Amino acid sequence: MTDRIAFQGELGAYSHEACRDARPDMEALPCNTFEQVIEAVRSGEAQLAMLPVENTTYGRVADIHRLLPASGLRIVDEAFVRVHISLMALPGVALEELRKVRAHLVLIPQAASFLAKYGIKGEAAADSAGAAAELSRMQQREVGVLASDLAAETYGLNILARHIEDHAHNTTRFLIMGEEPDLSRRGEHGMMTTFIFQVRNIPAALYKAMGGFATNGVNMTKLESYMVGGSFTATQFYADIEGHPDDAPVRRALEELDYFTEKLEILGVYPRDPRRD
Repeated sequence: MTDRIAFQGELGAYSHEACRDARPDMEALPCNTFEQVIEAVRSGEAQLAMLPVENTTYGRVADIHRLLPASGLRIVDEAFVRVHISLMALPGVALEELRKVRAHLVLIPQAASFLAKYGIKGEAAADSAGAAAELSRMQQREVGVLASDLAAETYGLNILARHIEDHAHNTTRFLIMGEEPDLSRRGEHGMMTTFIFQVRNIPAALYKAMGGFATNGVNMTKLESYMVGGSFTATQFYADIEGHPDDAPVRRALEELDYFTEKLEILGVYPRDPRRD
């Protein structure tokens, strides 16, 4: 049986692109929601999940940090996808024929300069790859779509212009997750460790908990807080650090953190992606 990697969205989505680039030997399995992606791995329908966690333009992906701790899955890798926007239309349609383009709401402003230059109106769609699939079905000559090159390839559309985004930094970070953790050292660019924790209800607990990372020279690349259980007093923190738990500085920092926390759970140990640089 072919191994599968599940993602949220339609075939041709940027998450699909992440699957293809990171695990080209696996079959990509589209799902409607992030919950369905997680359940696909839990049920054995897929071996891995590809989940977006943050974007350089729009920040944290909503709901992901709430879902990850309860998923029961563990992070085994990370992947970065540069969001290149292409304008596509039906075969044989010229750019001058387009009256509007459809795309996910967040993509349209990123191509504002190009659309203004050609006098093309943007129209929001639930999903850019889904808009490409719909165009292929509806055969509307005056309509274009903003999506990935993979979407054009998937739905038989013709690319009229590539890389039309206004800014060259838009990148999405994904976590690749499976049922079993992999604590082995791997990759050529160092390791990352991701964990969640809740601090004890004592004065300056977070300040004291973070002190161990500073004194041990451990680089923390992300620290985010969010409420749990609908309570304003229960705050959980999500953190990424460079290094492996078996590294002496990381081990000492985590031991100190554990002293000031009510809960500490490692979500994954995985290779550091060179595209972080």
